[in-house]
Amino acid sequence: MIDSDNVLLLRLAHRTSGFSLNGNRPPPETQANQVGFVTATMYYFDVPVKSDFISYFENTIQPALMEADISVLAYFITEESPNTYPRLPVREGEHVFVWFAGFPNQAAYELHAAILDESQTWRNEISKYLKRRLKRKPELLKLAPNPRSRLTGSL
Repeated sequence: MIDSDNVLLLRLAHRTSGFSLNGNRPPPETQANQVGFVTATMYYFDVPVKSDFISYFENTIQPALMEADISVLAYFITEESPNTYPRLPVREGEHVFVWFAGFPNQAAYELHAAILDESQTWRNEISKYLKRRLKRKPELLKLAPNPRSRLTGSL
């Protein structure tokens, strides 16, 4: 882990919203870089994320992402419990919904993002819905896998 000073404590939005990590992990001696990357999109709210937003994500946002051929790998919400590992500084008082998607390369990411930007549903409904409810603009992180990662972004 390169950076551990920007940490959020998260939990599954519901029991089936986690990552599916099938297959074997590369052996410890693996040095080759993995192909692809994972994006983490964070939506910030003023209050804890409620089931109505999770339902909206599952029934409206996720289908729009799927139409743009963006596969959601997992989604999480803020864990409101206290940090029980004080050596890792967790940001407290944040209320987020985070979803992850994988891409085999930058060109694929740009293609799918362009398709999403052209979506009438995304532009006319979802963007307006998010602007009314979010505390601030969504944050997008691109996460590069390490040589032993099972989660690489390559499908």
